[in-house]
Amino acid sequence: MKRLAAPRKWSIPRKQHKWVVKPSPGAHGVYESIPLLIIIRDLLEYCDTAREGKRIIGARDIMIDGKVATNPKQPIGFMNVISISKLKENYRVMLDTRGKFTLVKIPTARAKWKLSRLENKTTVRNGKIQLNLYDGRNILVKKDNYKTGDVLKIELPSQKILDSYPLKEGNVAMIIGGKHVGQIAAIKDYMVTRSPKPNIVLFKEGFSTIKSNVFVVGGKSPVIKIPEVKIL
Repeated sequence: MKRLAAPRKWSIPRKQHKWVVKPSPGAHGVYESIPLLIIIRDLLEYCDTAREGKRIIGARDIMIDGKVATNPKQPIGFMNVISISKLKENYRVMLDTRGKFTLVKIPTARAKWKLSRLENKTTVRNGKIQLNLYDGRNILVKKDNYKTGDVLKIELPSQKILDSYPLKEGNVAMIIGGKHVGQIAAIKDYMVTRSPKPNIVLFKEGFSTIKSNVFVVGGKSPVIKIPEVKIL
């Protein structure tokens, strides 16, 4: 795609070159993801050209959420975990207060799990519940203990559910869209609208936003390291 038309979430120079790699179809949409090649070249600055970046990825030393990544165009989205085995470095993909993708360096212990929001639930064969998550994952559970909007702490790459953080009063959430993107706030109330309009989440800090912009990141305090966040 042309650089001028690239998503505003990408921290790349717009006018030095005409073209930029476009993400492949995957778990995240074009405007909600960034290609792995751009992360390696522009964010981590491990190389100077796309050719060098493809060689690094082709060496099979980079893992996304615990699985080896070989596609330079693989879409990487919010909360994905990037691990570079040779350098023993791990990063979590986050959003800063400008709404742009940024990388937060994390220890190896924290790279073994990630957070993912529950988007939908369906009942499948034998009465099991299929949880459809924010990053395209599907997890089967026997009991329906979760609600849409809740965030699950998942072990990588086994997808075992380690913990959950409900969308309820008192829990803290990160805003991933709108005017307050990248900020941390405490949930005050969750309002269900009886209309086609989206549900509203109110915060103790004095503002509100739609449900899709809210990503719970812990109970009384965040369980992840937050980059450049203005705590209200």
